[in-house]
Amino acid sequence: MRSVMRYIVALCLLLSATVALGKENCTVCHKKVVKGVHRGLPCLSCHLDETRTLANPASRESRAAGCVGCHKGYAALFDQPMGSRRPELDFVAASYGKVDPRFFARNCGACHLKGCTDCHAGKGHDIGKPRDRDCFACHKGYFVGTDYYGMAPREDSMRYQRGEVAYGEAYLKMTPDLHAEAGLTCGACHSMKSLAAGRKAAKGCRDCHEPKRSVPEHRIAAHLEKMECWACHAAWAAQEYGTFFLRFSNSPSQELYGLRRDQGAEEYLRSAYLRRQDAPPLGLNGRGKVSPIRPEFIAYFTDVRNDRAVWDENRLLAARWRAFFPHTVRRGTVMCEGCHDNPRRFLREPGEDRIYQLQADGMTLNSFWDATGQQVTNGSFYPQRRYLELSRKSTAYRRAYLEKWQSLVKHVEPSSAP
Repeated sequence: MRSVMRYIVALCLLLSATVALGKENCTVCHKKVVKGVHRGLPCLSCHLDETRTLANPASRESRAAGCVGCHKGYAALFDQPMGSRRPELDFVAASYGKVDPRFFARNCGACHLKGCTDCHAGKGHDIGKPRDRDCFACHKGYFVGTDYYGMAPREDSMRYQRGEVAYGEAYLKMTPDLHAEAGLTCGACHSMKSLAAGRKAAKGCRDCHEPKRSVPEHRIAAHLEKMECWACHAAWAAQEYGTFFLRFSNSPSQELYGLRRDQGAEEYLRSAYLRRQDAPPLGLNGRGKVSPIRPEFIAYFTDVRNDRAVWDENRLLAARWRAFFPHTVRRGTVMCEGCHDNPRRFLREPGEDRIYQLQADGMTLNSFWDATGQQVTNGSFYPQRRYLELSRKSTAYRRAYLEKWQSLVKHVEPSSAP
């Protein structure tokens, strides 16, 4: 007992001497080793105060108080969509939140900023600059990100959860973005400063590229003036039509569904009616320019109690689309008829062309590709007047169409040597 008391007294003397000399004594008890870009820094550079220590310097609760002393201005990230999750919160409040006020907390809590170390490879005290794989903790599946490397989400049924797996997701192999093939990482276009300022990107296409006049499409003024570059140059995009959440209570039939179980709360199952990986529909974005659009979601809900649907089965809660930028850029473009006189691509699908009979399944909408009863949250569907004008086979259109085909024919390699 006497030896223990001597040890405590000696330790107290050591600590008081260290404080008197103005040095830290954290590592006397905390055997931590700081690695990465912060190695060599004193503990209190981040933890701030020895008597009122900031346990998690990078947390959103403190607005990263231990980080922003040096990295000034970056607390603003928590006010931007990546941190506030405002768009997701608003969507859920207007859709699934109406039938389950706790839906967001139960099913949507996995992504977005809990602190700086979510992105900065922060395993303990090993801090570094973000890498692509840190982004893909959230930007994967149906959320733009892994499509950059040619990964498309698979169907939810367990029989499709096979093949290649990355970032916890089984995926379909698709054509990657040409910038990914060139070795550009996410940070080449998405700087931390731009994200903190509320901008999705630090660079636009024309900061690096100037449209070549030798390309027939680039000589059409309307293409350059009225369209985003990625309206033509996005090779494909993941699209999800009909997002179903089924809530079960006292219903053993839940176990009969062969679906992934990692996408929501225990009492929920999630599935999609249809997934596509082709050229997405087109509409207008917030800048008034032609842009790819896709469902953000077309949201259905069924409440299953005692193995029976309560009220409406497949109740439509929202049919919202978003203009977006698929990260699948390629040099080539779609052919002229990929847009001109293509009603389905502009959500004007004729009734006689419908394959999916949604109303026969009690799903309310006439068609996924009919704008009636649907909306674009950050833009609008393509106006009827402009679509009719777009679809006219004018002399200028026919001339450009012929030139496009001639340019393709000239680049075709012979099938065999002469």
